[in-house]
Amino acid sequence: MANSPANANRYKGMLDNLTTAVLVLESDLIIRYLNPAAESLLETSMTHSSGLHLRDILLGAESTLNTLRTAAESGQSYTRRETEFLLASGSQRIVDYTVSLLDQNPAALLVEVQPRDRLLRISREEDLISQQETTRILVRGMAHEIKNPLGGIRGAAQLLDRELTSADQREYTRVIIEEADRLRSLVDRMLGPNKALKPAPTNIHEILERVRTLLEAECKGRVLFYRDYDPSLPEFSGDKEQLIQAVLNIARNAMEAAFESEATLPDGQKTPTITFRTRALRQVTIGPRRHRLVCRIDIIDNGPGITPELRQNIFYPMISGRANGTGLGLSITQSIISQHQGLVECESEPGRTDFIIFLPLEGTS
Repeated sequence: MANSPANANRYKGMLDNLTTAVLVLESDLIIRYLNPAAESLLETSMTHSSGLHLRDILLGAESTLNTLRTAAESGQSYTRRETEFLLASGSQRIVDYTVSLLDQNPAALLVEVQPRDRLLRISREEDLISQQETTRILVRGMAHEIKNPLGGIRGAAQLLDRELTSADQREYTRVIIEEADRLRSLVDRMLGPNKALKPAPTNIHEILERVRTLLEAECKGRVLFYRDYDPSLPEFSGDKEQLIQAVLNIARNAMEAAFESEATLPDGQKTPTITFRTRALRQVTIGPRRHRLVCRIDIIDNGPGITPELRQNIFYPMISGRANGTGLGLSITQSIISQHQGLVECESEPGRTDFIIFLPLEGTS
């Protein structure tokens, strides 16, 4: 009775709802099962990783692999603390894990993993969401204070323009009117998209391919684009045009950063590259909401990286690492993704910058 299909499904349902990452491996470390928490932790999906060797998911983890092999051979349980996992995506995780032998035929290993950096990640997400809300309040207040006098300046310049008879003098009033319009447009851009979302069935890979096509036309072959897509991702309800704009803002920054890296090295030594990666994550909390299924989108460039000081404030309007940048693109991107109940994060070091978009694919639980 204990091994009936009904009980098996029940146990699987229990594992699927655990916040602890659970892996089941064959004795030769071939992946048999990942629960949703493990998919999220390892940035992979069961569909993608089933049948792979664990070394294909964890890079340079010989110490961990040896521990698992020892457990399979001896039948003893082992616990390891503060172990570093380097994922195939390039991300790092500090975890505690326990491995034990399952009493099944054939033998299998049960690995339970607790991320030590989970609380730090939750705190960082809360800070980002709070930062975004603070930014929205500040910008709206500043926009009100700027747009009112701008309207008066523009109106006065128009009245003066009608009274002047000299073409040279009217040229000055036209400059005032044009600059007032430019400032008003800048303030409107700081406020972000003012259109309501038009949700419709959306495929995230169509969005990424559209952005890639646009950038390939701009860079004229100077950048190599890599795609690593999870084919299991379903469609979701989103505003396709606004999401294209959000992703394009990040990807264009990535392209410019890659060009900067190219300019500092001899010809042919380093080719600018941008990677688009997608993964399905399960049971992910974004702010106060827990989502059953989330799409993680990574946009990675091999540019010089972003300094920690700039990275802390990079989503604020008017903050830019380039002399000719407006500092509005990432702020607008965060606003668009927030309207889709998602979040944008940034991880960066010299030679690798990763902007990570989390987009819920289903309702909250």
